[in-house]
Amino acid sequence: MTTPLAKKPKTPKRRTGRNVAPDLAADLAPWKLRRAGRLQLLEAPPLASLDWLVHGFSTRPGGASDLGDLGGTGKAHRDKAGGSRKTPDRALNLGFTDWDSREQVAENRRAFLRAVGAGHMRAVTLRQIHSDIVHRVDSPDNAAGDPPGGDALFTRAPGCLLAIQTADCVPILLADTKQRAIAAIHAGWRGTVRRIAAKTLGRMQMEFGTRPQDVVAALGPSIGRCCYEVGEDVAREFHAQFPEARQWFDGPFDPLAAGENDPNWLPWLTMMPPGHQPPPLRVHLDLIAANRAILTEAGVPSRQISSSGFCTACRTDLFFSYRREGSTGRLMAAIGIRKQIPPRRGKSL
Repeated sequence: MTTPLAKKPKTPKRRTGRNVAPDLAADLAPWKLRRAGRLQLLEAPPLASLDWLVHGFSTRPGGASDLGDLGGTGKAHRDKAGGSRKTPDRALNLGFTDWDSREQVAENRRAFLRAVGAGHMRAVTLRQIHSDIVHRVDSPDNAAGDPPGGDALFTRAPGCLLAIQTADCVPILLADTKQRAIAAIHAGWRGTVRRIAAKTLGRMQMEFGTRPQDVVAALGPSIGRCCYEVGEDVAREFHAQFPEARQWFDGPFDPLAAGENDPNWLPWLTMMPPGHQPPPLRVHLDLIAANRAILTEAGVPSRQISSSGFCTACRTDLFFSYRREGSTGRLMAAIGIRKQIPPRRGKSL
């Protein structure tokens, strides 16, 4: 069954533990939550309308993994900040982690692929390294052997399912509606500042003849502006690469970007005892807004870029969040090209 996730919510105040990042709320309504047995998948309608591909963004509930193996009860998972949120007893962890068995993860992956409609496909994955390395996939046989290091995959080969894992970083799926080419991208702050989404699109242009105006993009659940606190190193990197970077930050971005992050440069003026100095300045970063801008600058029309509106750190009942929880599972975003196209369900873009 496919149902809308929610009506467009009222914009709540920031950093209040809300469910949806306020600056993304306008994009929430079009996304769908589809139930497939015990699993729940997020789907982006711009991709779901293309009958030649399959796609899906995983959520947390319904898998074979036991959250009790993390040291909790599976009912109220304790996070790094000392808070707790009610979580499902069983979770769909799709990453090979220290706390979960390979057998359970493999079972979860099979269930996820079936739910996506790709049970007959072989998933091509990566050894993700927070880079700007992009790999072309020419055959499902690329799934054999050890995954290569990198953070983006693209293909035009039928039968290929491209998959990337996240637990706060931005999962990006691209589809060229004319050339029938696709891509899956893992964009953390390092990949974002290196413009990995634009570089992937550039490879599709060079090798497949993709035109940016023919591309639709779906940006899945990730940590929101509300929760993604970063320091001087991140602010300075973005300031050096993007003239408009200030728009993507909340907080004292200008002094951080200028390297003025020492609140104790004249400690004798503060007259504060040792150990009581003010903490270093911090800011909040909006990775979704940054990647939207990168794709728009690369030529993808803004109306063809859709995001889920969910913050993974706010909704640990529905997603995994490394920043919120520390040791946790992994989500997966997948997109693949069908070998055979079923009867049309509607018009493509």
